[in-house]
Amino acid sequence: MTKGNLFVVSGPSGAGKSTICRLVRKMLKINLATSATTRKPRKGEVNGVDYYFLSIEEFEEKLRNGDFLEHAKVHENYYGTLKSEVENRLSNGENVILEIDVQGGLQVKEVYPEANMVFFKTPTLKELEKRLRGRKTDDEETIQLRLKNSLKELEFENKYDISIINYTVEKSCEELINIIKSKN
Repeated sequence: MTKGNLFVVSGPSGAGKSTICRLVRKMLKINLATSATTRKPRKGEVNGVDYYFLSIEEFEEKLRNGDFLEHAKVHENYYGTLKSEVENRLSNGENVILEIDVQGGLQVKEVYPEANMVFFKTPTLKELEKRLRGRKTDDEETIQLRLKNSLKELEFENKYDISIINYTVEKSCEELINIIKSKN
């Protein structure tokens, strides 16, 4: 059986990664590897589907056990990808999309040098702020933290194979689909 391809999608909060990955996953029937986090679920998010929502103690235990392919503390919460989520799917010939922060993306690239690294960003920082505020999911302090962190994350764009500027969801979905299809 042919091994699947791994796609690592990163970029600042508010760049549209989640929306685009969700749509592309449905269109191409690709499983998005479910990440684990210690942050609280947002309205409508489902444990085991959107994330594995873990307590800090549970996350740290899995960390000690070596269960994570990558992990990071972002916006005061832990995030990580379970090795089993990726390895099982790739070995079954499935393509896998990891939607993770840049720290985690670079960790994955060390383990899987063949991973396809895709970086998403907004056309401008002003647009990024508009999108973060438009979500209406975070308080002002969190928005300011995410904007500050986005400047750091943008510095890692050159470590990725491909950058997509998210002008529109439709155009960005098309670009990501073309990247994925080109690897099959």
